[in-house]
Amino acid sequence: MNVTQRTVRLRLTEPLRISRSTMAARDAVWLSVEHEGRTGRGEAVSSVYYGLDARTLTRLLHAESRWLARFAEPESALAELRTASRRTPPAVRAAVESALLDLTGKRAGLPVHELLGTPGPQSAATCRTIGIVPPDRAAAEAARLVRNGFTALKIKAGTPDPEDDLTRVRAVRAAAPTARLLLDPNGAWSVETAERLLPRLAELGIEAVEQPVPPGDPEALARLAQRSPLPVIADEDAIGYEDARRLAGRVHGINVKLAKCGGVTAALRIAELIEGTGTELMLGCLTASTLGIAPAVHLAGRARWTDLDGHLLLARDPWAGIGGADGTVRTSSRPGLGVRPRTEEDPR
Repeated sequence: MNVTQRTVRLRLTEPLRISRSTMAARDAVWLSVEHEGRTGRGEAVSSVYYGLDARTLTRLLHAESRWLARFAEPESALAELRTASRRTPPAVRAAVESALLDLTGKRAGLPVHELLGTPGPQSAATCRTIGIVPPDRAAAEAARLVRNGFTALKIKAGTPDPEDDLTRVRAVRAAAPTARLLLDPNGAWSVETAERLLPRLAELGIEAVEQPVPPGDPEALARLAQRSPLPVIADEDAIGYEDARRLAGRVHGINVKLAKCGGVTAALRIAELIEGTGTELMLGCLTASTLGIAPAVHLAGRARWTDLDGHLLLARDPWAGIGGADGTVRTSSRPGLGVRPRTEEDPR
């Protein structure tokens, strides 16, 4: 198999502010695995939070390229990747698995969701993120998104004054009275602040709150969830399988991001683990192109909450194939991931 990679810069339409940072662009490394005239692709994106810059990703993916070169066909590489214990960061492992799934699906003439045993296309209404912006801007953005077909919005929170967050929520609720609303402080609140705010957020119709308190103390998150008047979803406190095992049945949801847990296989293991425990699956993402988001879309039917809008935040998404601009992400019957280079005719 021939393996190549390319680094690109993904710029956002406008900077996205969350409680801990503001982001205007992100580097992505595209991995291409070619075999017998077909090519499978995957994407890994840089992340300050996870300590991965473009140079580190390039180096790590180069090492994975040498490993992939040992195999005569992608199916055997995929089988070993799923079973072997490889010390690679989850984002790198996810990108490699994505490329192998894409290539394997193309060789079999099947979309990835069918390779995974799910017949028929997958689709889900995705949340669309509204960053920390003034209330009037948040309201205008909410109204625009609802007009475009979005039925679920995720509001970022975690300003120094929690009353600012409540004002933003009220503005969005007034502008989008029928939308499902989720809130994400990215761990910015103390337990005491969260306990004070959660009842008020429930009154405003917030459906669930994602990682309200700082990561690092999952026991505190679990205790907060037990007392909360609305669902609490773990994100930064639920990186991989063991984190999910500790929190299963103790929080209302776990946000599974492929770049965080290690890819499709790891996500499916977590989904199987929490099934029937009272903890439900949320599918999330980092800001990435359609290529990076697509593998999770093939799992969309398994989640209660879907937050796969990373590609919709970009000024220019180089890839197409999963939609989302109308509020719904979807797979197709095309083999592999179903992703292709964007053309001028593709909707934006």
